[in-house]
Amino acid sequence: MSKSVATFISLIHPWRGRLLLPHREDDRVTSQSPTVRRRRLAAELRRLREQRGLSIDQVSAAGNWHATKLSRMETGRRGASTADVRTLLKLYKVPETEAEALLTLAREARERGWWEAYRDVLPPRHSTYIGLEADAASVRNYESLLVPGLLQTARYARAVIGAGLRGASEDEVESRVAVRLARQSLLREGRLHLSAIVDEAAIRRLVGDRSVMEEQIDHIAEMSKLANVSFQVIPYSAGAHPGMTGSFSILEFPPETDADVVYIDSAAGDLFVERESEVSRYTLDFGNLQEIAASPTDSVRFISDSQGVGSDARRA
Repeated sequence: MSKSVATFISLIHPWRGRLLLPHREDDRVTSQSPTVRRRRLAAELRRLREQRGLSIDQVSAAGNWHATKLSRMETGRRGASTADVRTLLKLYKVPETEAEALLTLAREARERGWWEAYRDVLPPRHSTYIGLEADAASVRNYESLLVPGLLQTARYARAVIGAGLRGASEDEVESRVAVRLARQSLLREGRLHLSAIVDEAAIRRLVGDRSVMEEQIDHIAEMSKLANVSFQVIPYSAGAHPGMTGSFSILEFPPETDADVVYIDSAAGDLFVERESEVSRYTLDFGNLQEIAASPTDSVRFISDSQGVGSDARRA
C-alpha cells in the first residue's frame, strides 16, 4: 500500500464532534468537513493520473467525459461521484485495498457540511472557507477594521452583518449571525488554535452602541483566557505596517492532510491563495505583525481598561 493512501485510510474516521446551531430546531450536525476531504481526493486523483503518465484528454476520452469535468474534479471545484472515482481507479489500475480507501473518501467528500443548511444566505466561496476552517489545525487572522468573526458576540456580529447587507431581511441577517456563532465552537472545544491580530481601529470603531462594544471587549478578554486563543492589537503609534494592505487569514492544516491556504475577504470578492510562495509571503507578513503588535497580555489589558479609550496600546 502506498504511503499517501495509507495516510488517507488513517484520516477516514477521525473524531466526530457535534454542535447545535442557533435558530435551527433539531439541526444537529457533525463539524467534520467534507470540503477538505474533497480537496484531498482531488489531489490524489491528480497524482494517480500523473503517475500513470496520462493526460487529462486521454483520461477524459477513456471515460467518455468532457475534459473540463476531469479538470474540475482534480482541482476540487467539482465533487466526484463514487461511480466516477471507481472508473478512474480502474483506469489507473489501483489495487483493491487502496481503491476502497479512496472510494470511502469519495463518499464522505460528498456529505453535506452543517453550513450547507445556510447555503441560501452564504456566498459559495464563504461556504468553502467555513469548510476549510472546520478541519484546520490553526488560523492566523489579521483584521484592520473589525473584530475577527471567531471572536464576535451575537450583538456585534448582528450590527456588522446588518450594516454590510443593506436591505437584507431579518431572517437572512439572523441566519448569518447563527453561522458565525456556530463556527466559534471550534475554539470553545479546543479544536482550533486562533492567533488574532487587529489594528487599533477595530477596537476604536463604535459598532452598534457603547454597550455592544463593552460586551464585545469583555468577550475578547474572556476568550483570550483560552489556551488556544491569542489576541493582539497593533497600536496607532506603530505607524505603517504590512497589514495596511488589507485583512487576511492563514489556514494551517496538519502536514499529512492539506496544504496551507490564505483567504482574503474583500468588497471585490473572496480570494483563496494556495501557491506556496504566496502563502509564505503572507506567513512572513503575519510574523512581522506579531512583532509590531502589543503583547497578548498588554493587548487584553489595553482593551479591558476603560481608561484606555482614546489612548494608545503599549508594547510589552
